[in-house]
Amino acid sequence: MNPKPPLSLLVALLLVAAPVLAAPTHTGTWSASVKDSQLQLSLRAKDKPGSQMGFPVPLTAFQGLSTANGGTAPFQLIREAGTFQFEGSFSDGEGAGHYRFEPNEAYARSMASLGYPKLTPDEHYQLALFDVTPSRVKELAALGYKDIPLSQLVEVGIFQVTPEYIRTLASLGYSKLSLEQLIQSRIHGVTPERIRALAAEGYKNLDMDSLMAMSIHGVSPEFIREMRGMGYPNVTPEDLVKLRIHGIDPEFMRSMSGGKAGGDTRKKP
Repeated sequence: MNPKPPLSLLVALLLVAAPVLAAPTHTGTWSASVKDSQLQLSLRAKDKPGSQMGFPVPLTAFQGLSTANGGTAPFQLIREAGTFQFEGSFSDGEGAGHYRFEPNEAYARSMASLGYPKLTPDEHYQLALFDVTPSRVKELAALGYKDIPLSQLVEVGIFQVTPEYIRTLASLGYSKLSLEQLIQSRIHGVTPERIRALAAEGYKNLDMDSLMAMSIHGVSPEFIREMRGMGYPNVTPEDLVKLRIHGIDPEFMRSMSGGKAGGDTRKKP
């Protein structure tokens, strides 16, 4: 019979194993709906009942995912920062179940080398959720956005301020935007497509504040064309925003003019 190992040796082994056993994880519930080629995913952490994170993820980003009715096979979302393990089922394009997050310690070391030492479990989890990778941090630095505070780096991930987005805006004449301006432009839907569409309607070289105001208040190319059809061909961006703020649209103007399609082209709002 083999002798029992000394108690001191067992304690030492447990102390060595403790960091592995105590590796931070997040668990909770998930719900999702299939929309086009994406899964609109919502996560609710078990230790934070009032918090909920929702975001779209391409279906192709998952491993083992089946959205067929009654499908119960586990599936994964593998990020550089760690792996999300899902269990649950789908019915009629809607799914729900439980998840857990397994962090990748190599990611934490890489982020530490870039100036983000000692990530908390929550910080690591959030960076994983929105796939903020070390390579993205390096690309942002190469574009002039260095030493980004961690809280702002999370916002960069949430609102998808990608290097591609920054370079495309620069190619359209917006090359000296602060990171906060870039985040706000994403929040308010200032896309390259929108900038090009407004330019096609004659609104070129707008400053970012005007672009954001027009986007916030729904001044779309369609609205601009409708106002031209009502007899207002040369309305300034500021006046277009005022019209939207005060609820003055073609339908309102027709109701005020007794249903006539057009107005006096000499009038201005």
